[in-house]
Amino acid sequence: MDIYCHEHHNMIRESVREFAEKEIKPRATELDRKEEFSIELTRRMGDLGLFGMIVPTKYGGQGFDILSYIIAVEELARVDGSHAATLAAHNSLGIGPILKFGTREQKEKYLPQLCTGDALWAFGLTETEAGSDSRGSKTTAKLEKSQWVINGSKIFITNGSSPITAGVTVQLISDVHKDGRKEISTILVERDTPGFSSMTMHGKMMWRASDTAQLFFDDCRVPRKNMLGKRGNGSKIMLSTLDSGRLSIAAMGLGCAQGAYELALNYSKERKQFGRAISKFQAIAFKLADMATKIELARNLLYKACWLKQKRKPFGKEAAMAKLYCSEIAKEVADEAVQIHGGYGLMQEYDVERFYRDQRLLQIGEGTSEIQRLVISRYILK
Repeated sequence: MDIYCHEHHNMIRESVREFAEKEIKPRATELDRKEEFSIELTRRMGDLGLFGMIVPTKYGGQGFDILSYIIAVEELARVDGSHAATLAAHNSLGIGPILKFGTREQKEKYLPQLCTGDALWAFGLTETEAGSDSRGSKTTAKLEKSQWVINGSKIFITNGSSPITAGVTVQLISDVHKDGRKEISTILVERDTPGFSSMTMHGKMMWRASDTAQLFFDDCRVPRKNMLGKRGNGSKIMLSTLDSGRLSIAAMGLGCAQGAYELALNYSKERKQFGRAISKFQAIAFKLADMATKIELARNLLYKACWLKQKRKPFGKEAAMAKLYCSEIAKEVADEAVQIHGGYGLMQEYDVERFYRDQRLLQIGEGTSEIQRLVISRYILK
């Protein structure tokens, strides 16, 4: 990958991999079983400089390029999807919109604390009847004098209710025109705002050590100045946020595939049947060859999309392709990894079982595979 990676990228990969192996891996299985979000590990990720990686230093960030951040997400996902999800959602969906669309006052107020690992920020988009159809939102905001009064709810919001969540950016309906068209806007809501509450969702199949929440707004009043971006630009902000967010979900798919592949590769060298390691059998060797090939293709596609974004070139099509392909190969590689493990791959004591579960959200979250194909088709059929 030298065509895209430079020495500082390799250094970031090595440091994040070492951290993930030494500090997250020993606790990943236990946290998954307990459905426990770790404040300690989140703050340790902050100490390592993983929050606000692409935020300019003047706002407390690291000032790195997008590929540096994507490599960090990839390396965390190689070990554990839950902690990769915490990092990805916070950076792409939490920090991203504030950095790109916030006023100077909003950036100076929120970004420094969000770059330390001491506080998380969420993005409230999905509702019970508004998933792929994001404009189906029913959450509303009415302007009363100098305040927005918000009513409604959100669901499946990553980092929405953790003990260190500081707030959420909410997409909502700020007006309805006479012709029935909805005016969509985004508003920043701090955690301790009266009328705002959250509830942690349990019983998840995947990312069980990350925080997933339902959010509730009951006459929740926030200052008029908390509008993020221009009034009525909510859809634009949401689509821009999802374009960048697709890169981080793709990185999670790539990392998940890499981790599952390595588990299968190592197991195949140790497991013996018919008197020799199963890696010596062509049926297994060919599976591993296909897995390695898919991962290499996925990495090239994702890194190209990052390169395009970094060069300020159009990258929406490539981001959708990367999200689609990386999430799909995560499914394929994890499935084959379990197959190589045989019955042991179905037992919780083997990490590959967790990888098999964690990959499943990747074809759903931040735009389903079906929506990615719709986005790609619109690009190529213009």
